[in-house]
Amino acid sequence: MGFSSAFGQTVNKEDSIATLRAAVERGVTFFDTAEVYGPYGNEEIVGEALAPFRNQVVIATKFGFNIENGKMNGVTSKPDRIKKAVEGSLKRLKVEAIDLLYQHRVDPTVPIEDVAGTVKELIQQGKVKYFGLSEAGVETIRKAHAVQPVTALQSEYSLWWRKPEEAIIPTLEELGIGFVPYSPLGRGFLTGTLNENTKLTDNDFRKSNPRFQPEALKANQAMVDLLNNVAQQKNATPAQIALAWLLAQKQWIAPIPGTTKLSRLEENLGAVNIELTTKDLQQINEAASKIQIEGSRYPEALEKLTGL
Repeated sequence: MGFSSAFGQTVNKEDSIATLRAAVERGVTFFDTAEVYGPYGNEEIVGEALAPFRNQVVIATKFGFNIENGKMNGVTSKPDRIKKAVEGSLKRLKVEAIDLLYQHRVDPTVPIEDVAGTVKELIQQGKVKYFGLSEAGVETIRKAHAVQPVTALQSEYSLWWRKPEEAIIPTLEELGIGFVPYSPLGRGFLTGTLNENTKLTDNDFRKSNPRFQPEALKANQAMVDLLNNVAQQKNATPAQIALAWLLAQKQWIAPIPGTTKLSRLEENLGAVNIELTTKDLQQINEAASKIQIEGSRYPEALEKLTGL
C-alpha cells in the first residue's frame, strides 16, 4: 500500500519493483495488495514486479470499495461489482487466477452469504483460488465460512491493538482459518521512529487518526519503551520484537509489515531469527497489560466499517 497511497508519499515504479523483487530474493513468498491502493496502480506494480517469480509467490488482493473517478467512495460488494473487480485485478496482476481474494470491508447492504457465493462461483471458474475476509466480525466469518470456506482473515493486530484476542482468534482457531495481521508495526509507531513531535504531511492518512494525535503519541510512548527494553536484551530493534511477538502467538499467524525501503525490509525479516521464550512473552504481556493505549484506530466514519 505504501508504494502507492496513504502515507503521504508515493514511490516511483522502478524503485517499487526493485524492492518487491529484493523481497523475493530474500525469501518472501506472500504479497498483499488491493484494487483500491492507488487506486489500481499498486496491483500493476505488484503484477509487473512478480511476473518472473509467479510460481514462487502467493499474491493476495481485495475487492469491496466503490471507486469513482479514481477515489474510494464507500463500500460495495454487489455480486456484479465483485466479478468486475476480479476481472480488473487479473489483468493488472498478470495472473490467470488470484491466489487469495479478500473482501476488503464488509458491505452491510449485501448479505455475506451472497458475497461468499459469488466468490465460490469465481473459484469454480478457476479465476480465484482461495477466499478471505478483512476486518469481519465473528458472525460474519461463520456465515461466510458456511457457504465458501474462508482461508484467511486479515485484520489489524499488534501489541497496541489486541482486540482480536477476545473472540476473533478463538473463532479462527476453531474453524481452521489463518490470520493475517495488517499494521503489525502499528502503522510505523512500534518502530520507535515516531513521537509527539513528528509532523505528518496533510496527505498522510495517519494525520486524521486519533492514535496519531500528539497527545496520544506521547501517552502511547510507553509501549515503544517496552519494546526498546526487550530489544536491547535481544540485540534487536523495537520493530523486530513487535513482529517476533506476533509470530510467537500462533503458528498460523502471518503478519504483513509494509515498507518502501530495502533497509526496513531487511530489518523486518530479521524478526524471524529472534526467539522469544515463554518467560519473555509472559514478561512482555504483563508489562503491556499495564499500559493504557490512548486513541481509537480510525476516525469514527472508518471505524464503523470494521466488525470488531
